[in-house]
Amino acid sequence: MVSFASEKVFSLGSIPITNTVLNTFVVDVALIAGALFLTKRLNQIPSLMQNAIEALIETFYNLTQTVAPNRAAKIFPYLATFFLFILISNWSGLIPGVGSIGFFHNGQLIPILRSTTSDLNTTLGLALVSAVATHLLSLRIIGIKEYFGRYFSLNPVNLYVGLLEIISEITKVISLSFRLFGNIFAGEVVLITISGIFAFIFPVPFLLLEFIVGFVQALVFAMLTMAFMAILSTPHHQTAKEVNHKEYES
Repeated sequence: MVSFASEKVFSLGSIPITNTVLNTFVVDVALIAGALFLTKRLNQIPSLMQNAIEALIETFYNLTQTVAPNRAAKIFPYLATFFLFILISNWSGLIPGVGSIGFFHNGQLIPILRSTTSDLNTTLGLALVSAVATHLLSLRIIGIKEYFGRYFSLNPVNLYVGLLEIISEITKVISLSFRLFGNIFAGEVVLITISGIFAFIFPVPFLLLEFIVGFVQALVFAMLTMAFMAILSTPHHQTAKEVNHKEYES
């Protein structure tokens, strides 16, 4: 049976270290090591791997430019970071041994590693980081007056709309966190259940399905973050085209 909450593996003093936290460290190390490895092997005549990575980066950057042309350089790092971290976190749960190798405590298996994004704490943290980064970017681009004018006004109608926007910001965090958590946790439950019944061959289609789900959920989270950043960095009284022209002149 899969535990809804992540399980404690050991403690550092009074700080409990859970299997999802351990997996987060593994994902972080993998991403940092991969970045260092790739940057040391950049060539003017790119290899097949370098070509593929550059094509992927260019695709995402061009996509960001279509949404926010002159803000792409500010938004793209968030898009890429969220996508890569969530993608590797999702796929890490499909590695043999993750979620199945561990120790028994009170007759229950405690896996040493468990998919990072199968923990609601992690997905909620990612959603909060996304929301905070979005609002800080909005403040930086449109200024304090325009930012608070989006939510507060002496006009009763605009004030009501602003309050609705505040509520929508809260629901964005809930939506982002529960969508990612629900899909990954449900996939983990399905895989463990199917693997417990059929050891060979039959679980393969489900593994392929979760491979696709992991990619889609990482893409959805990153794309929604990009969209929120583009929207909140556009003043109410200006179109996106006017904002981009103003930024270009400055």
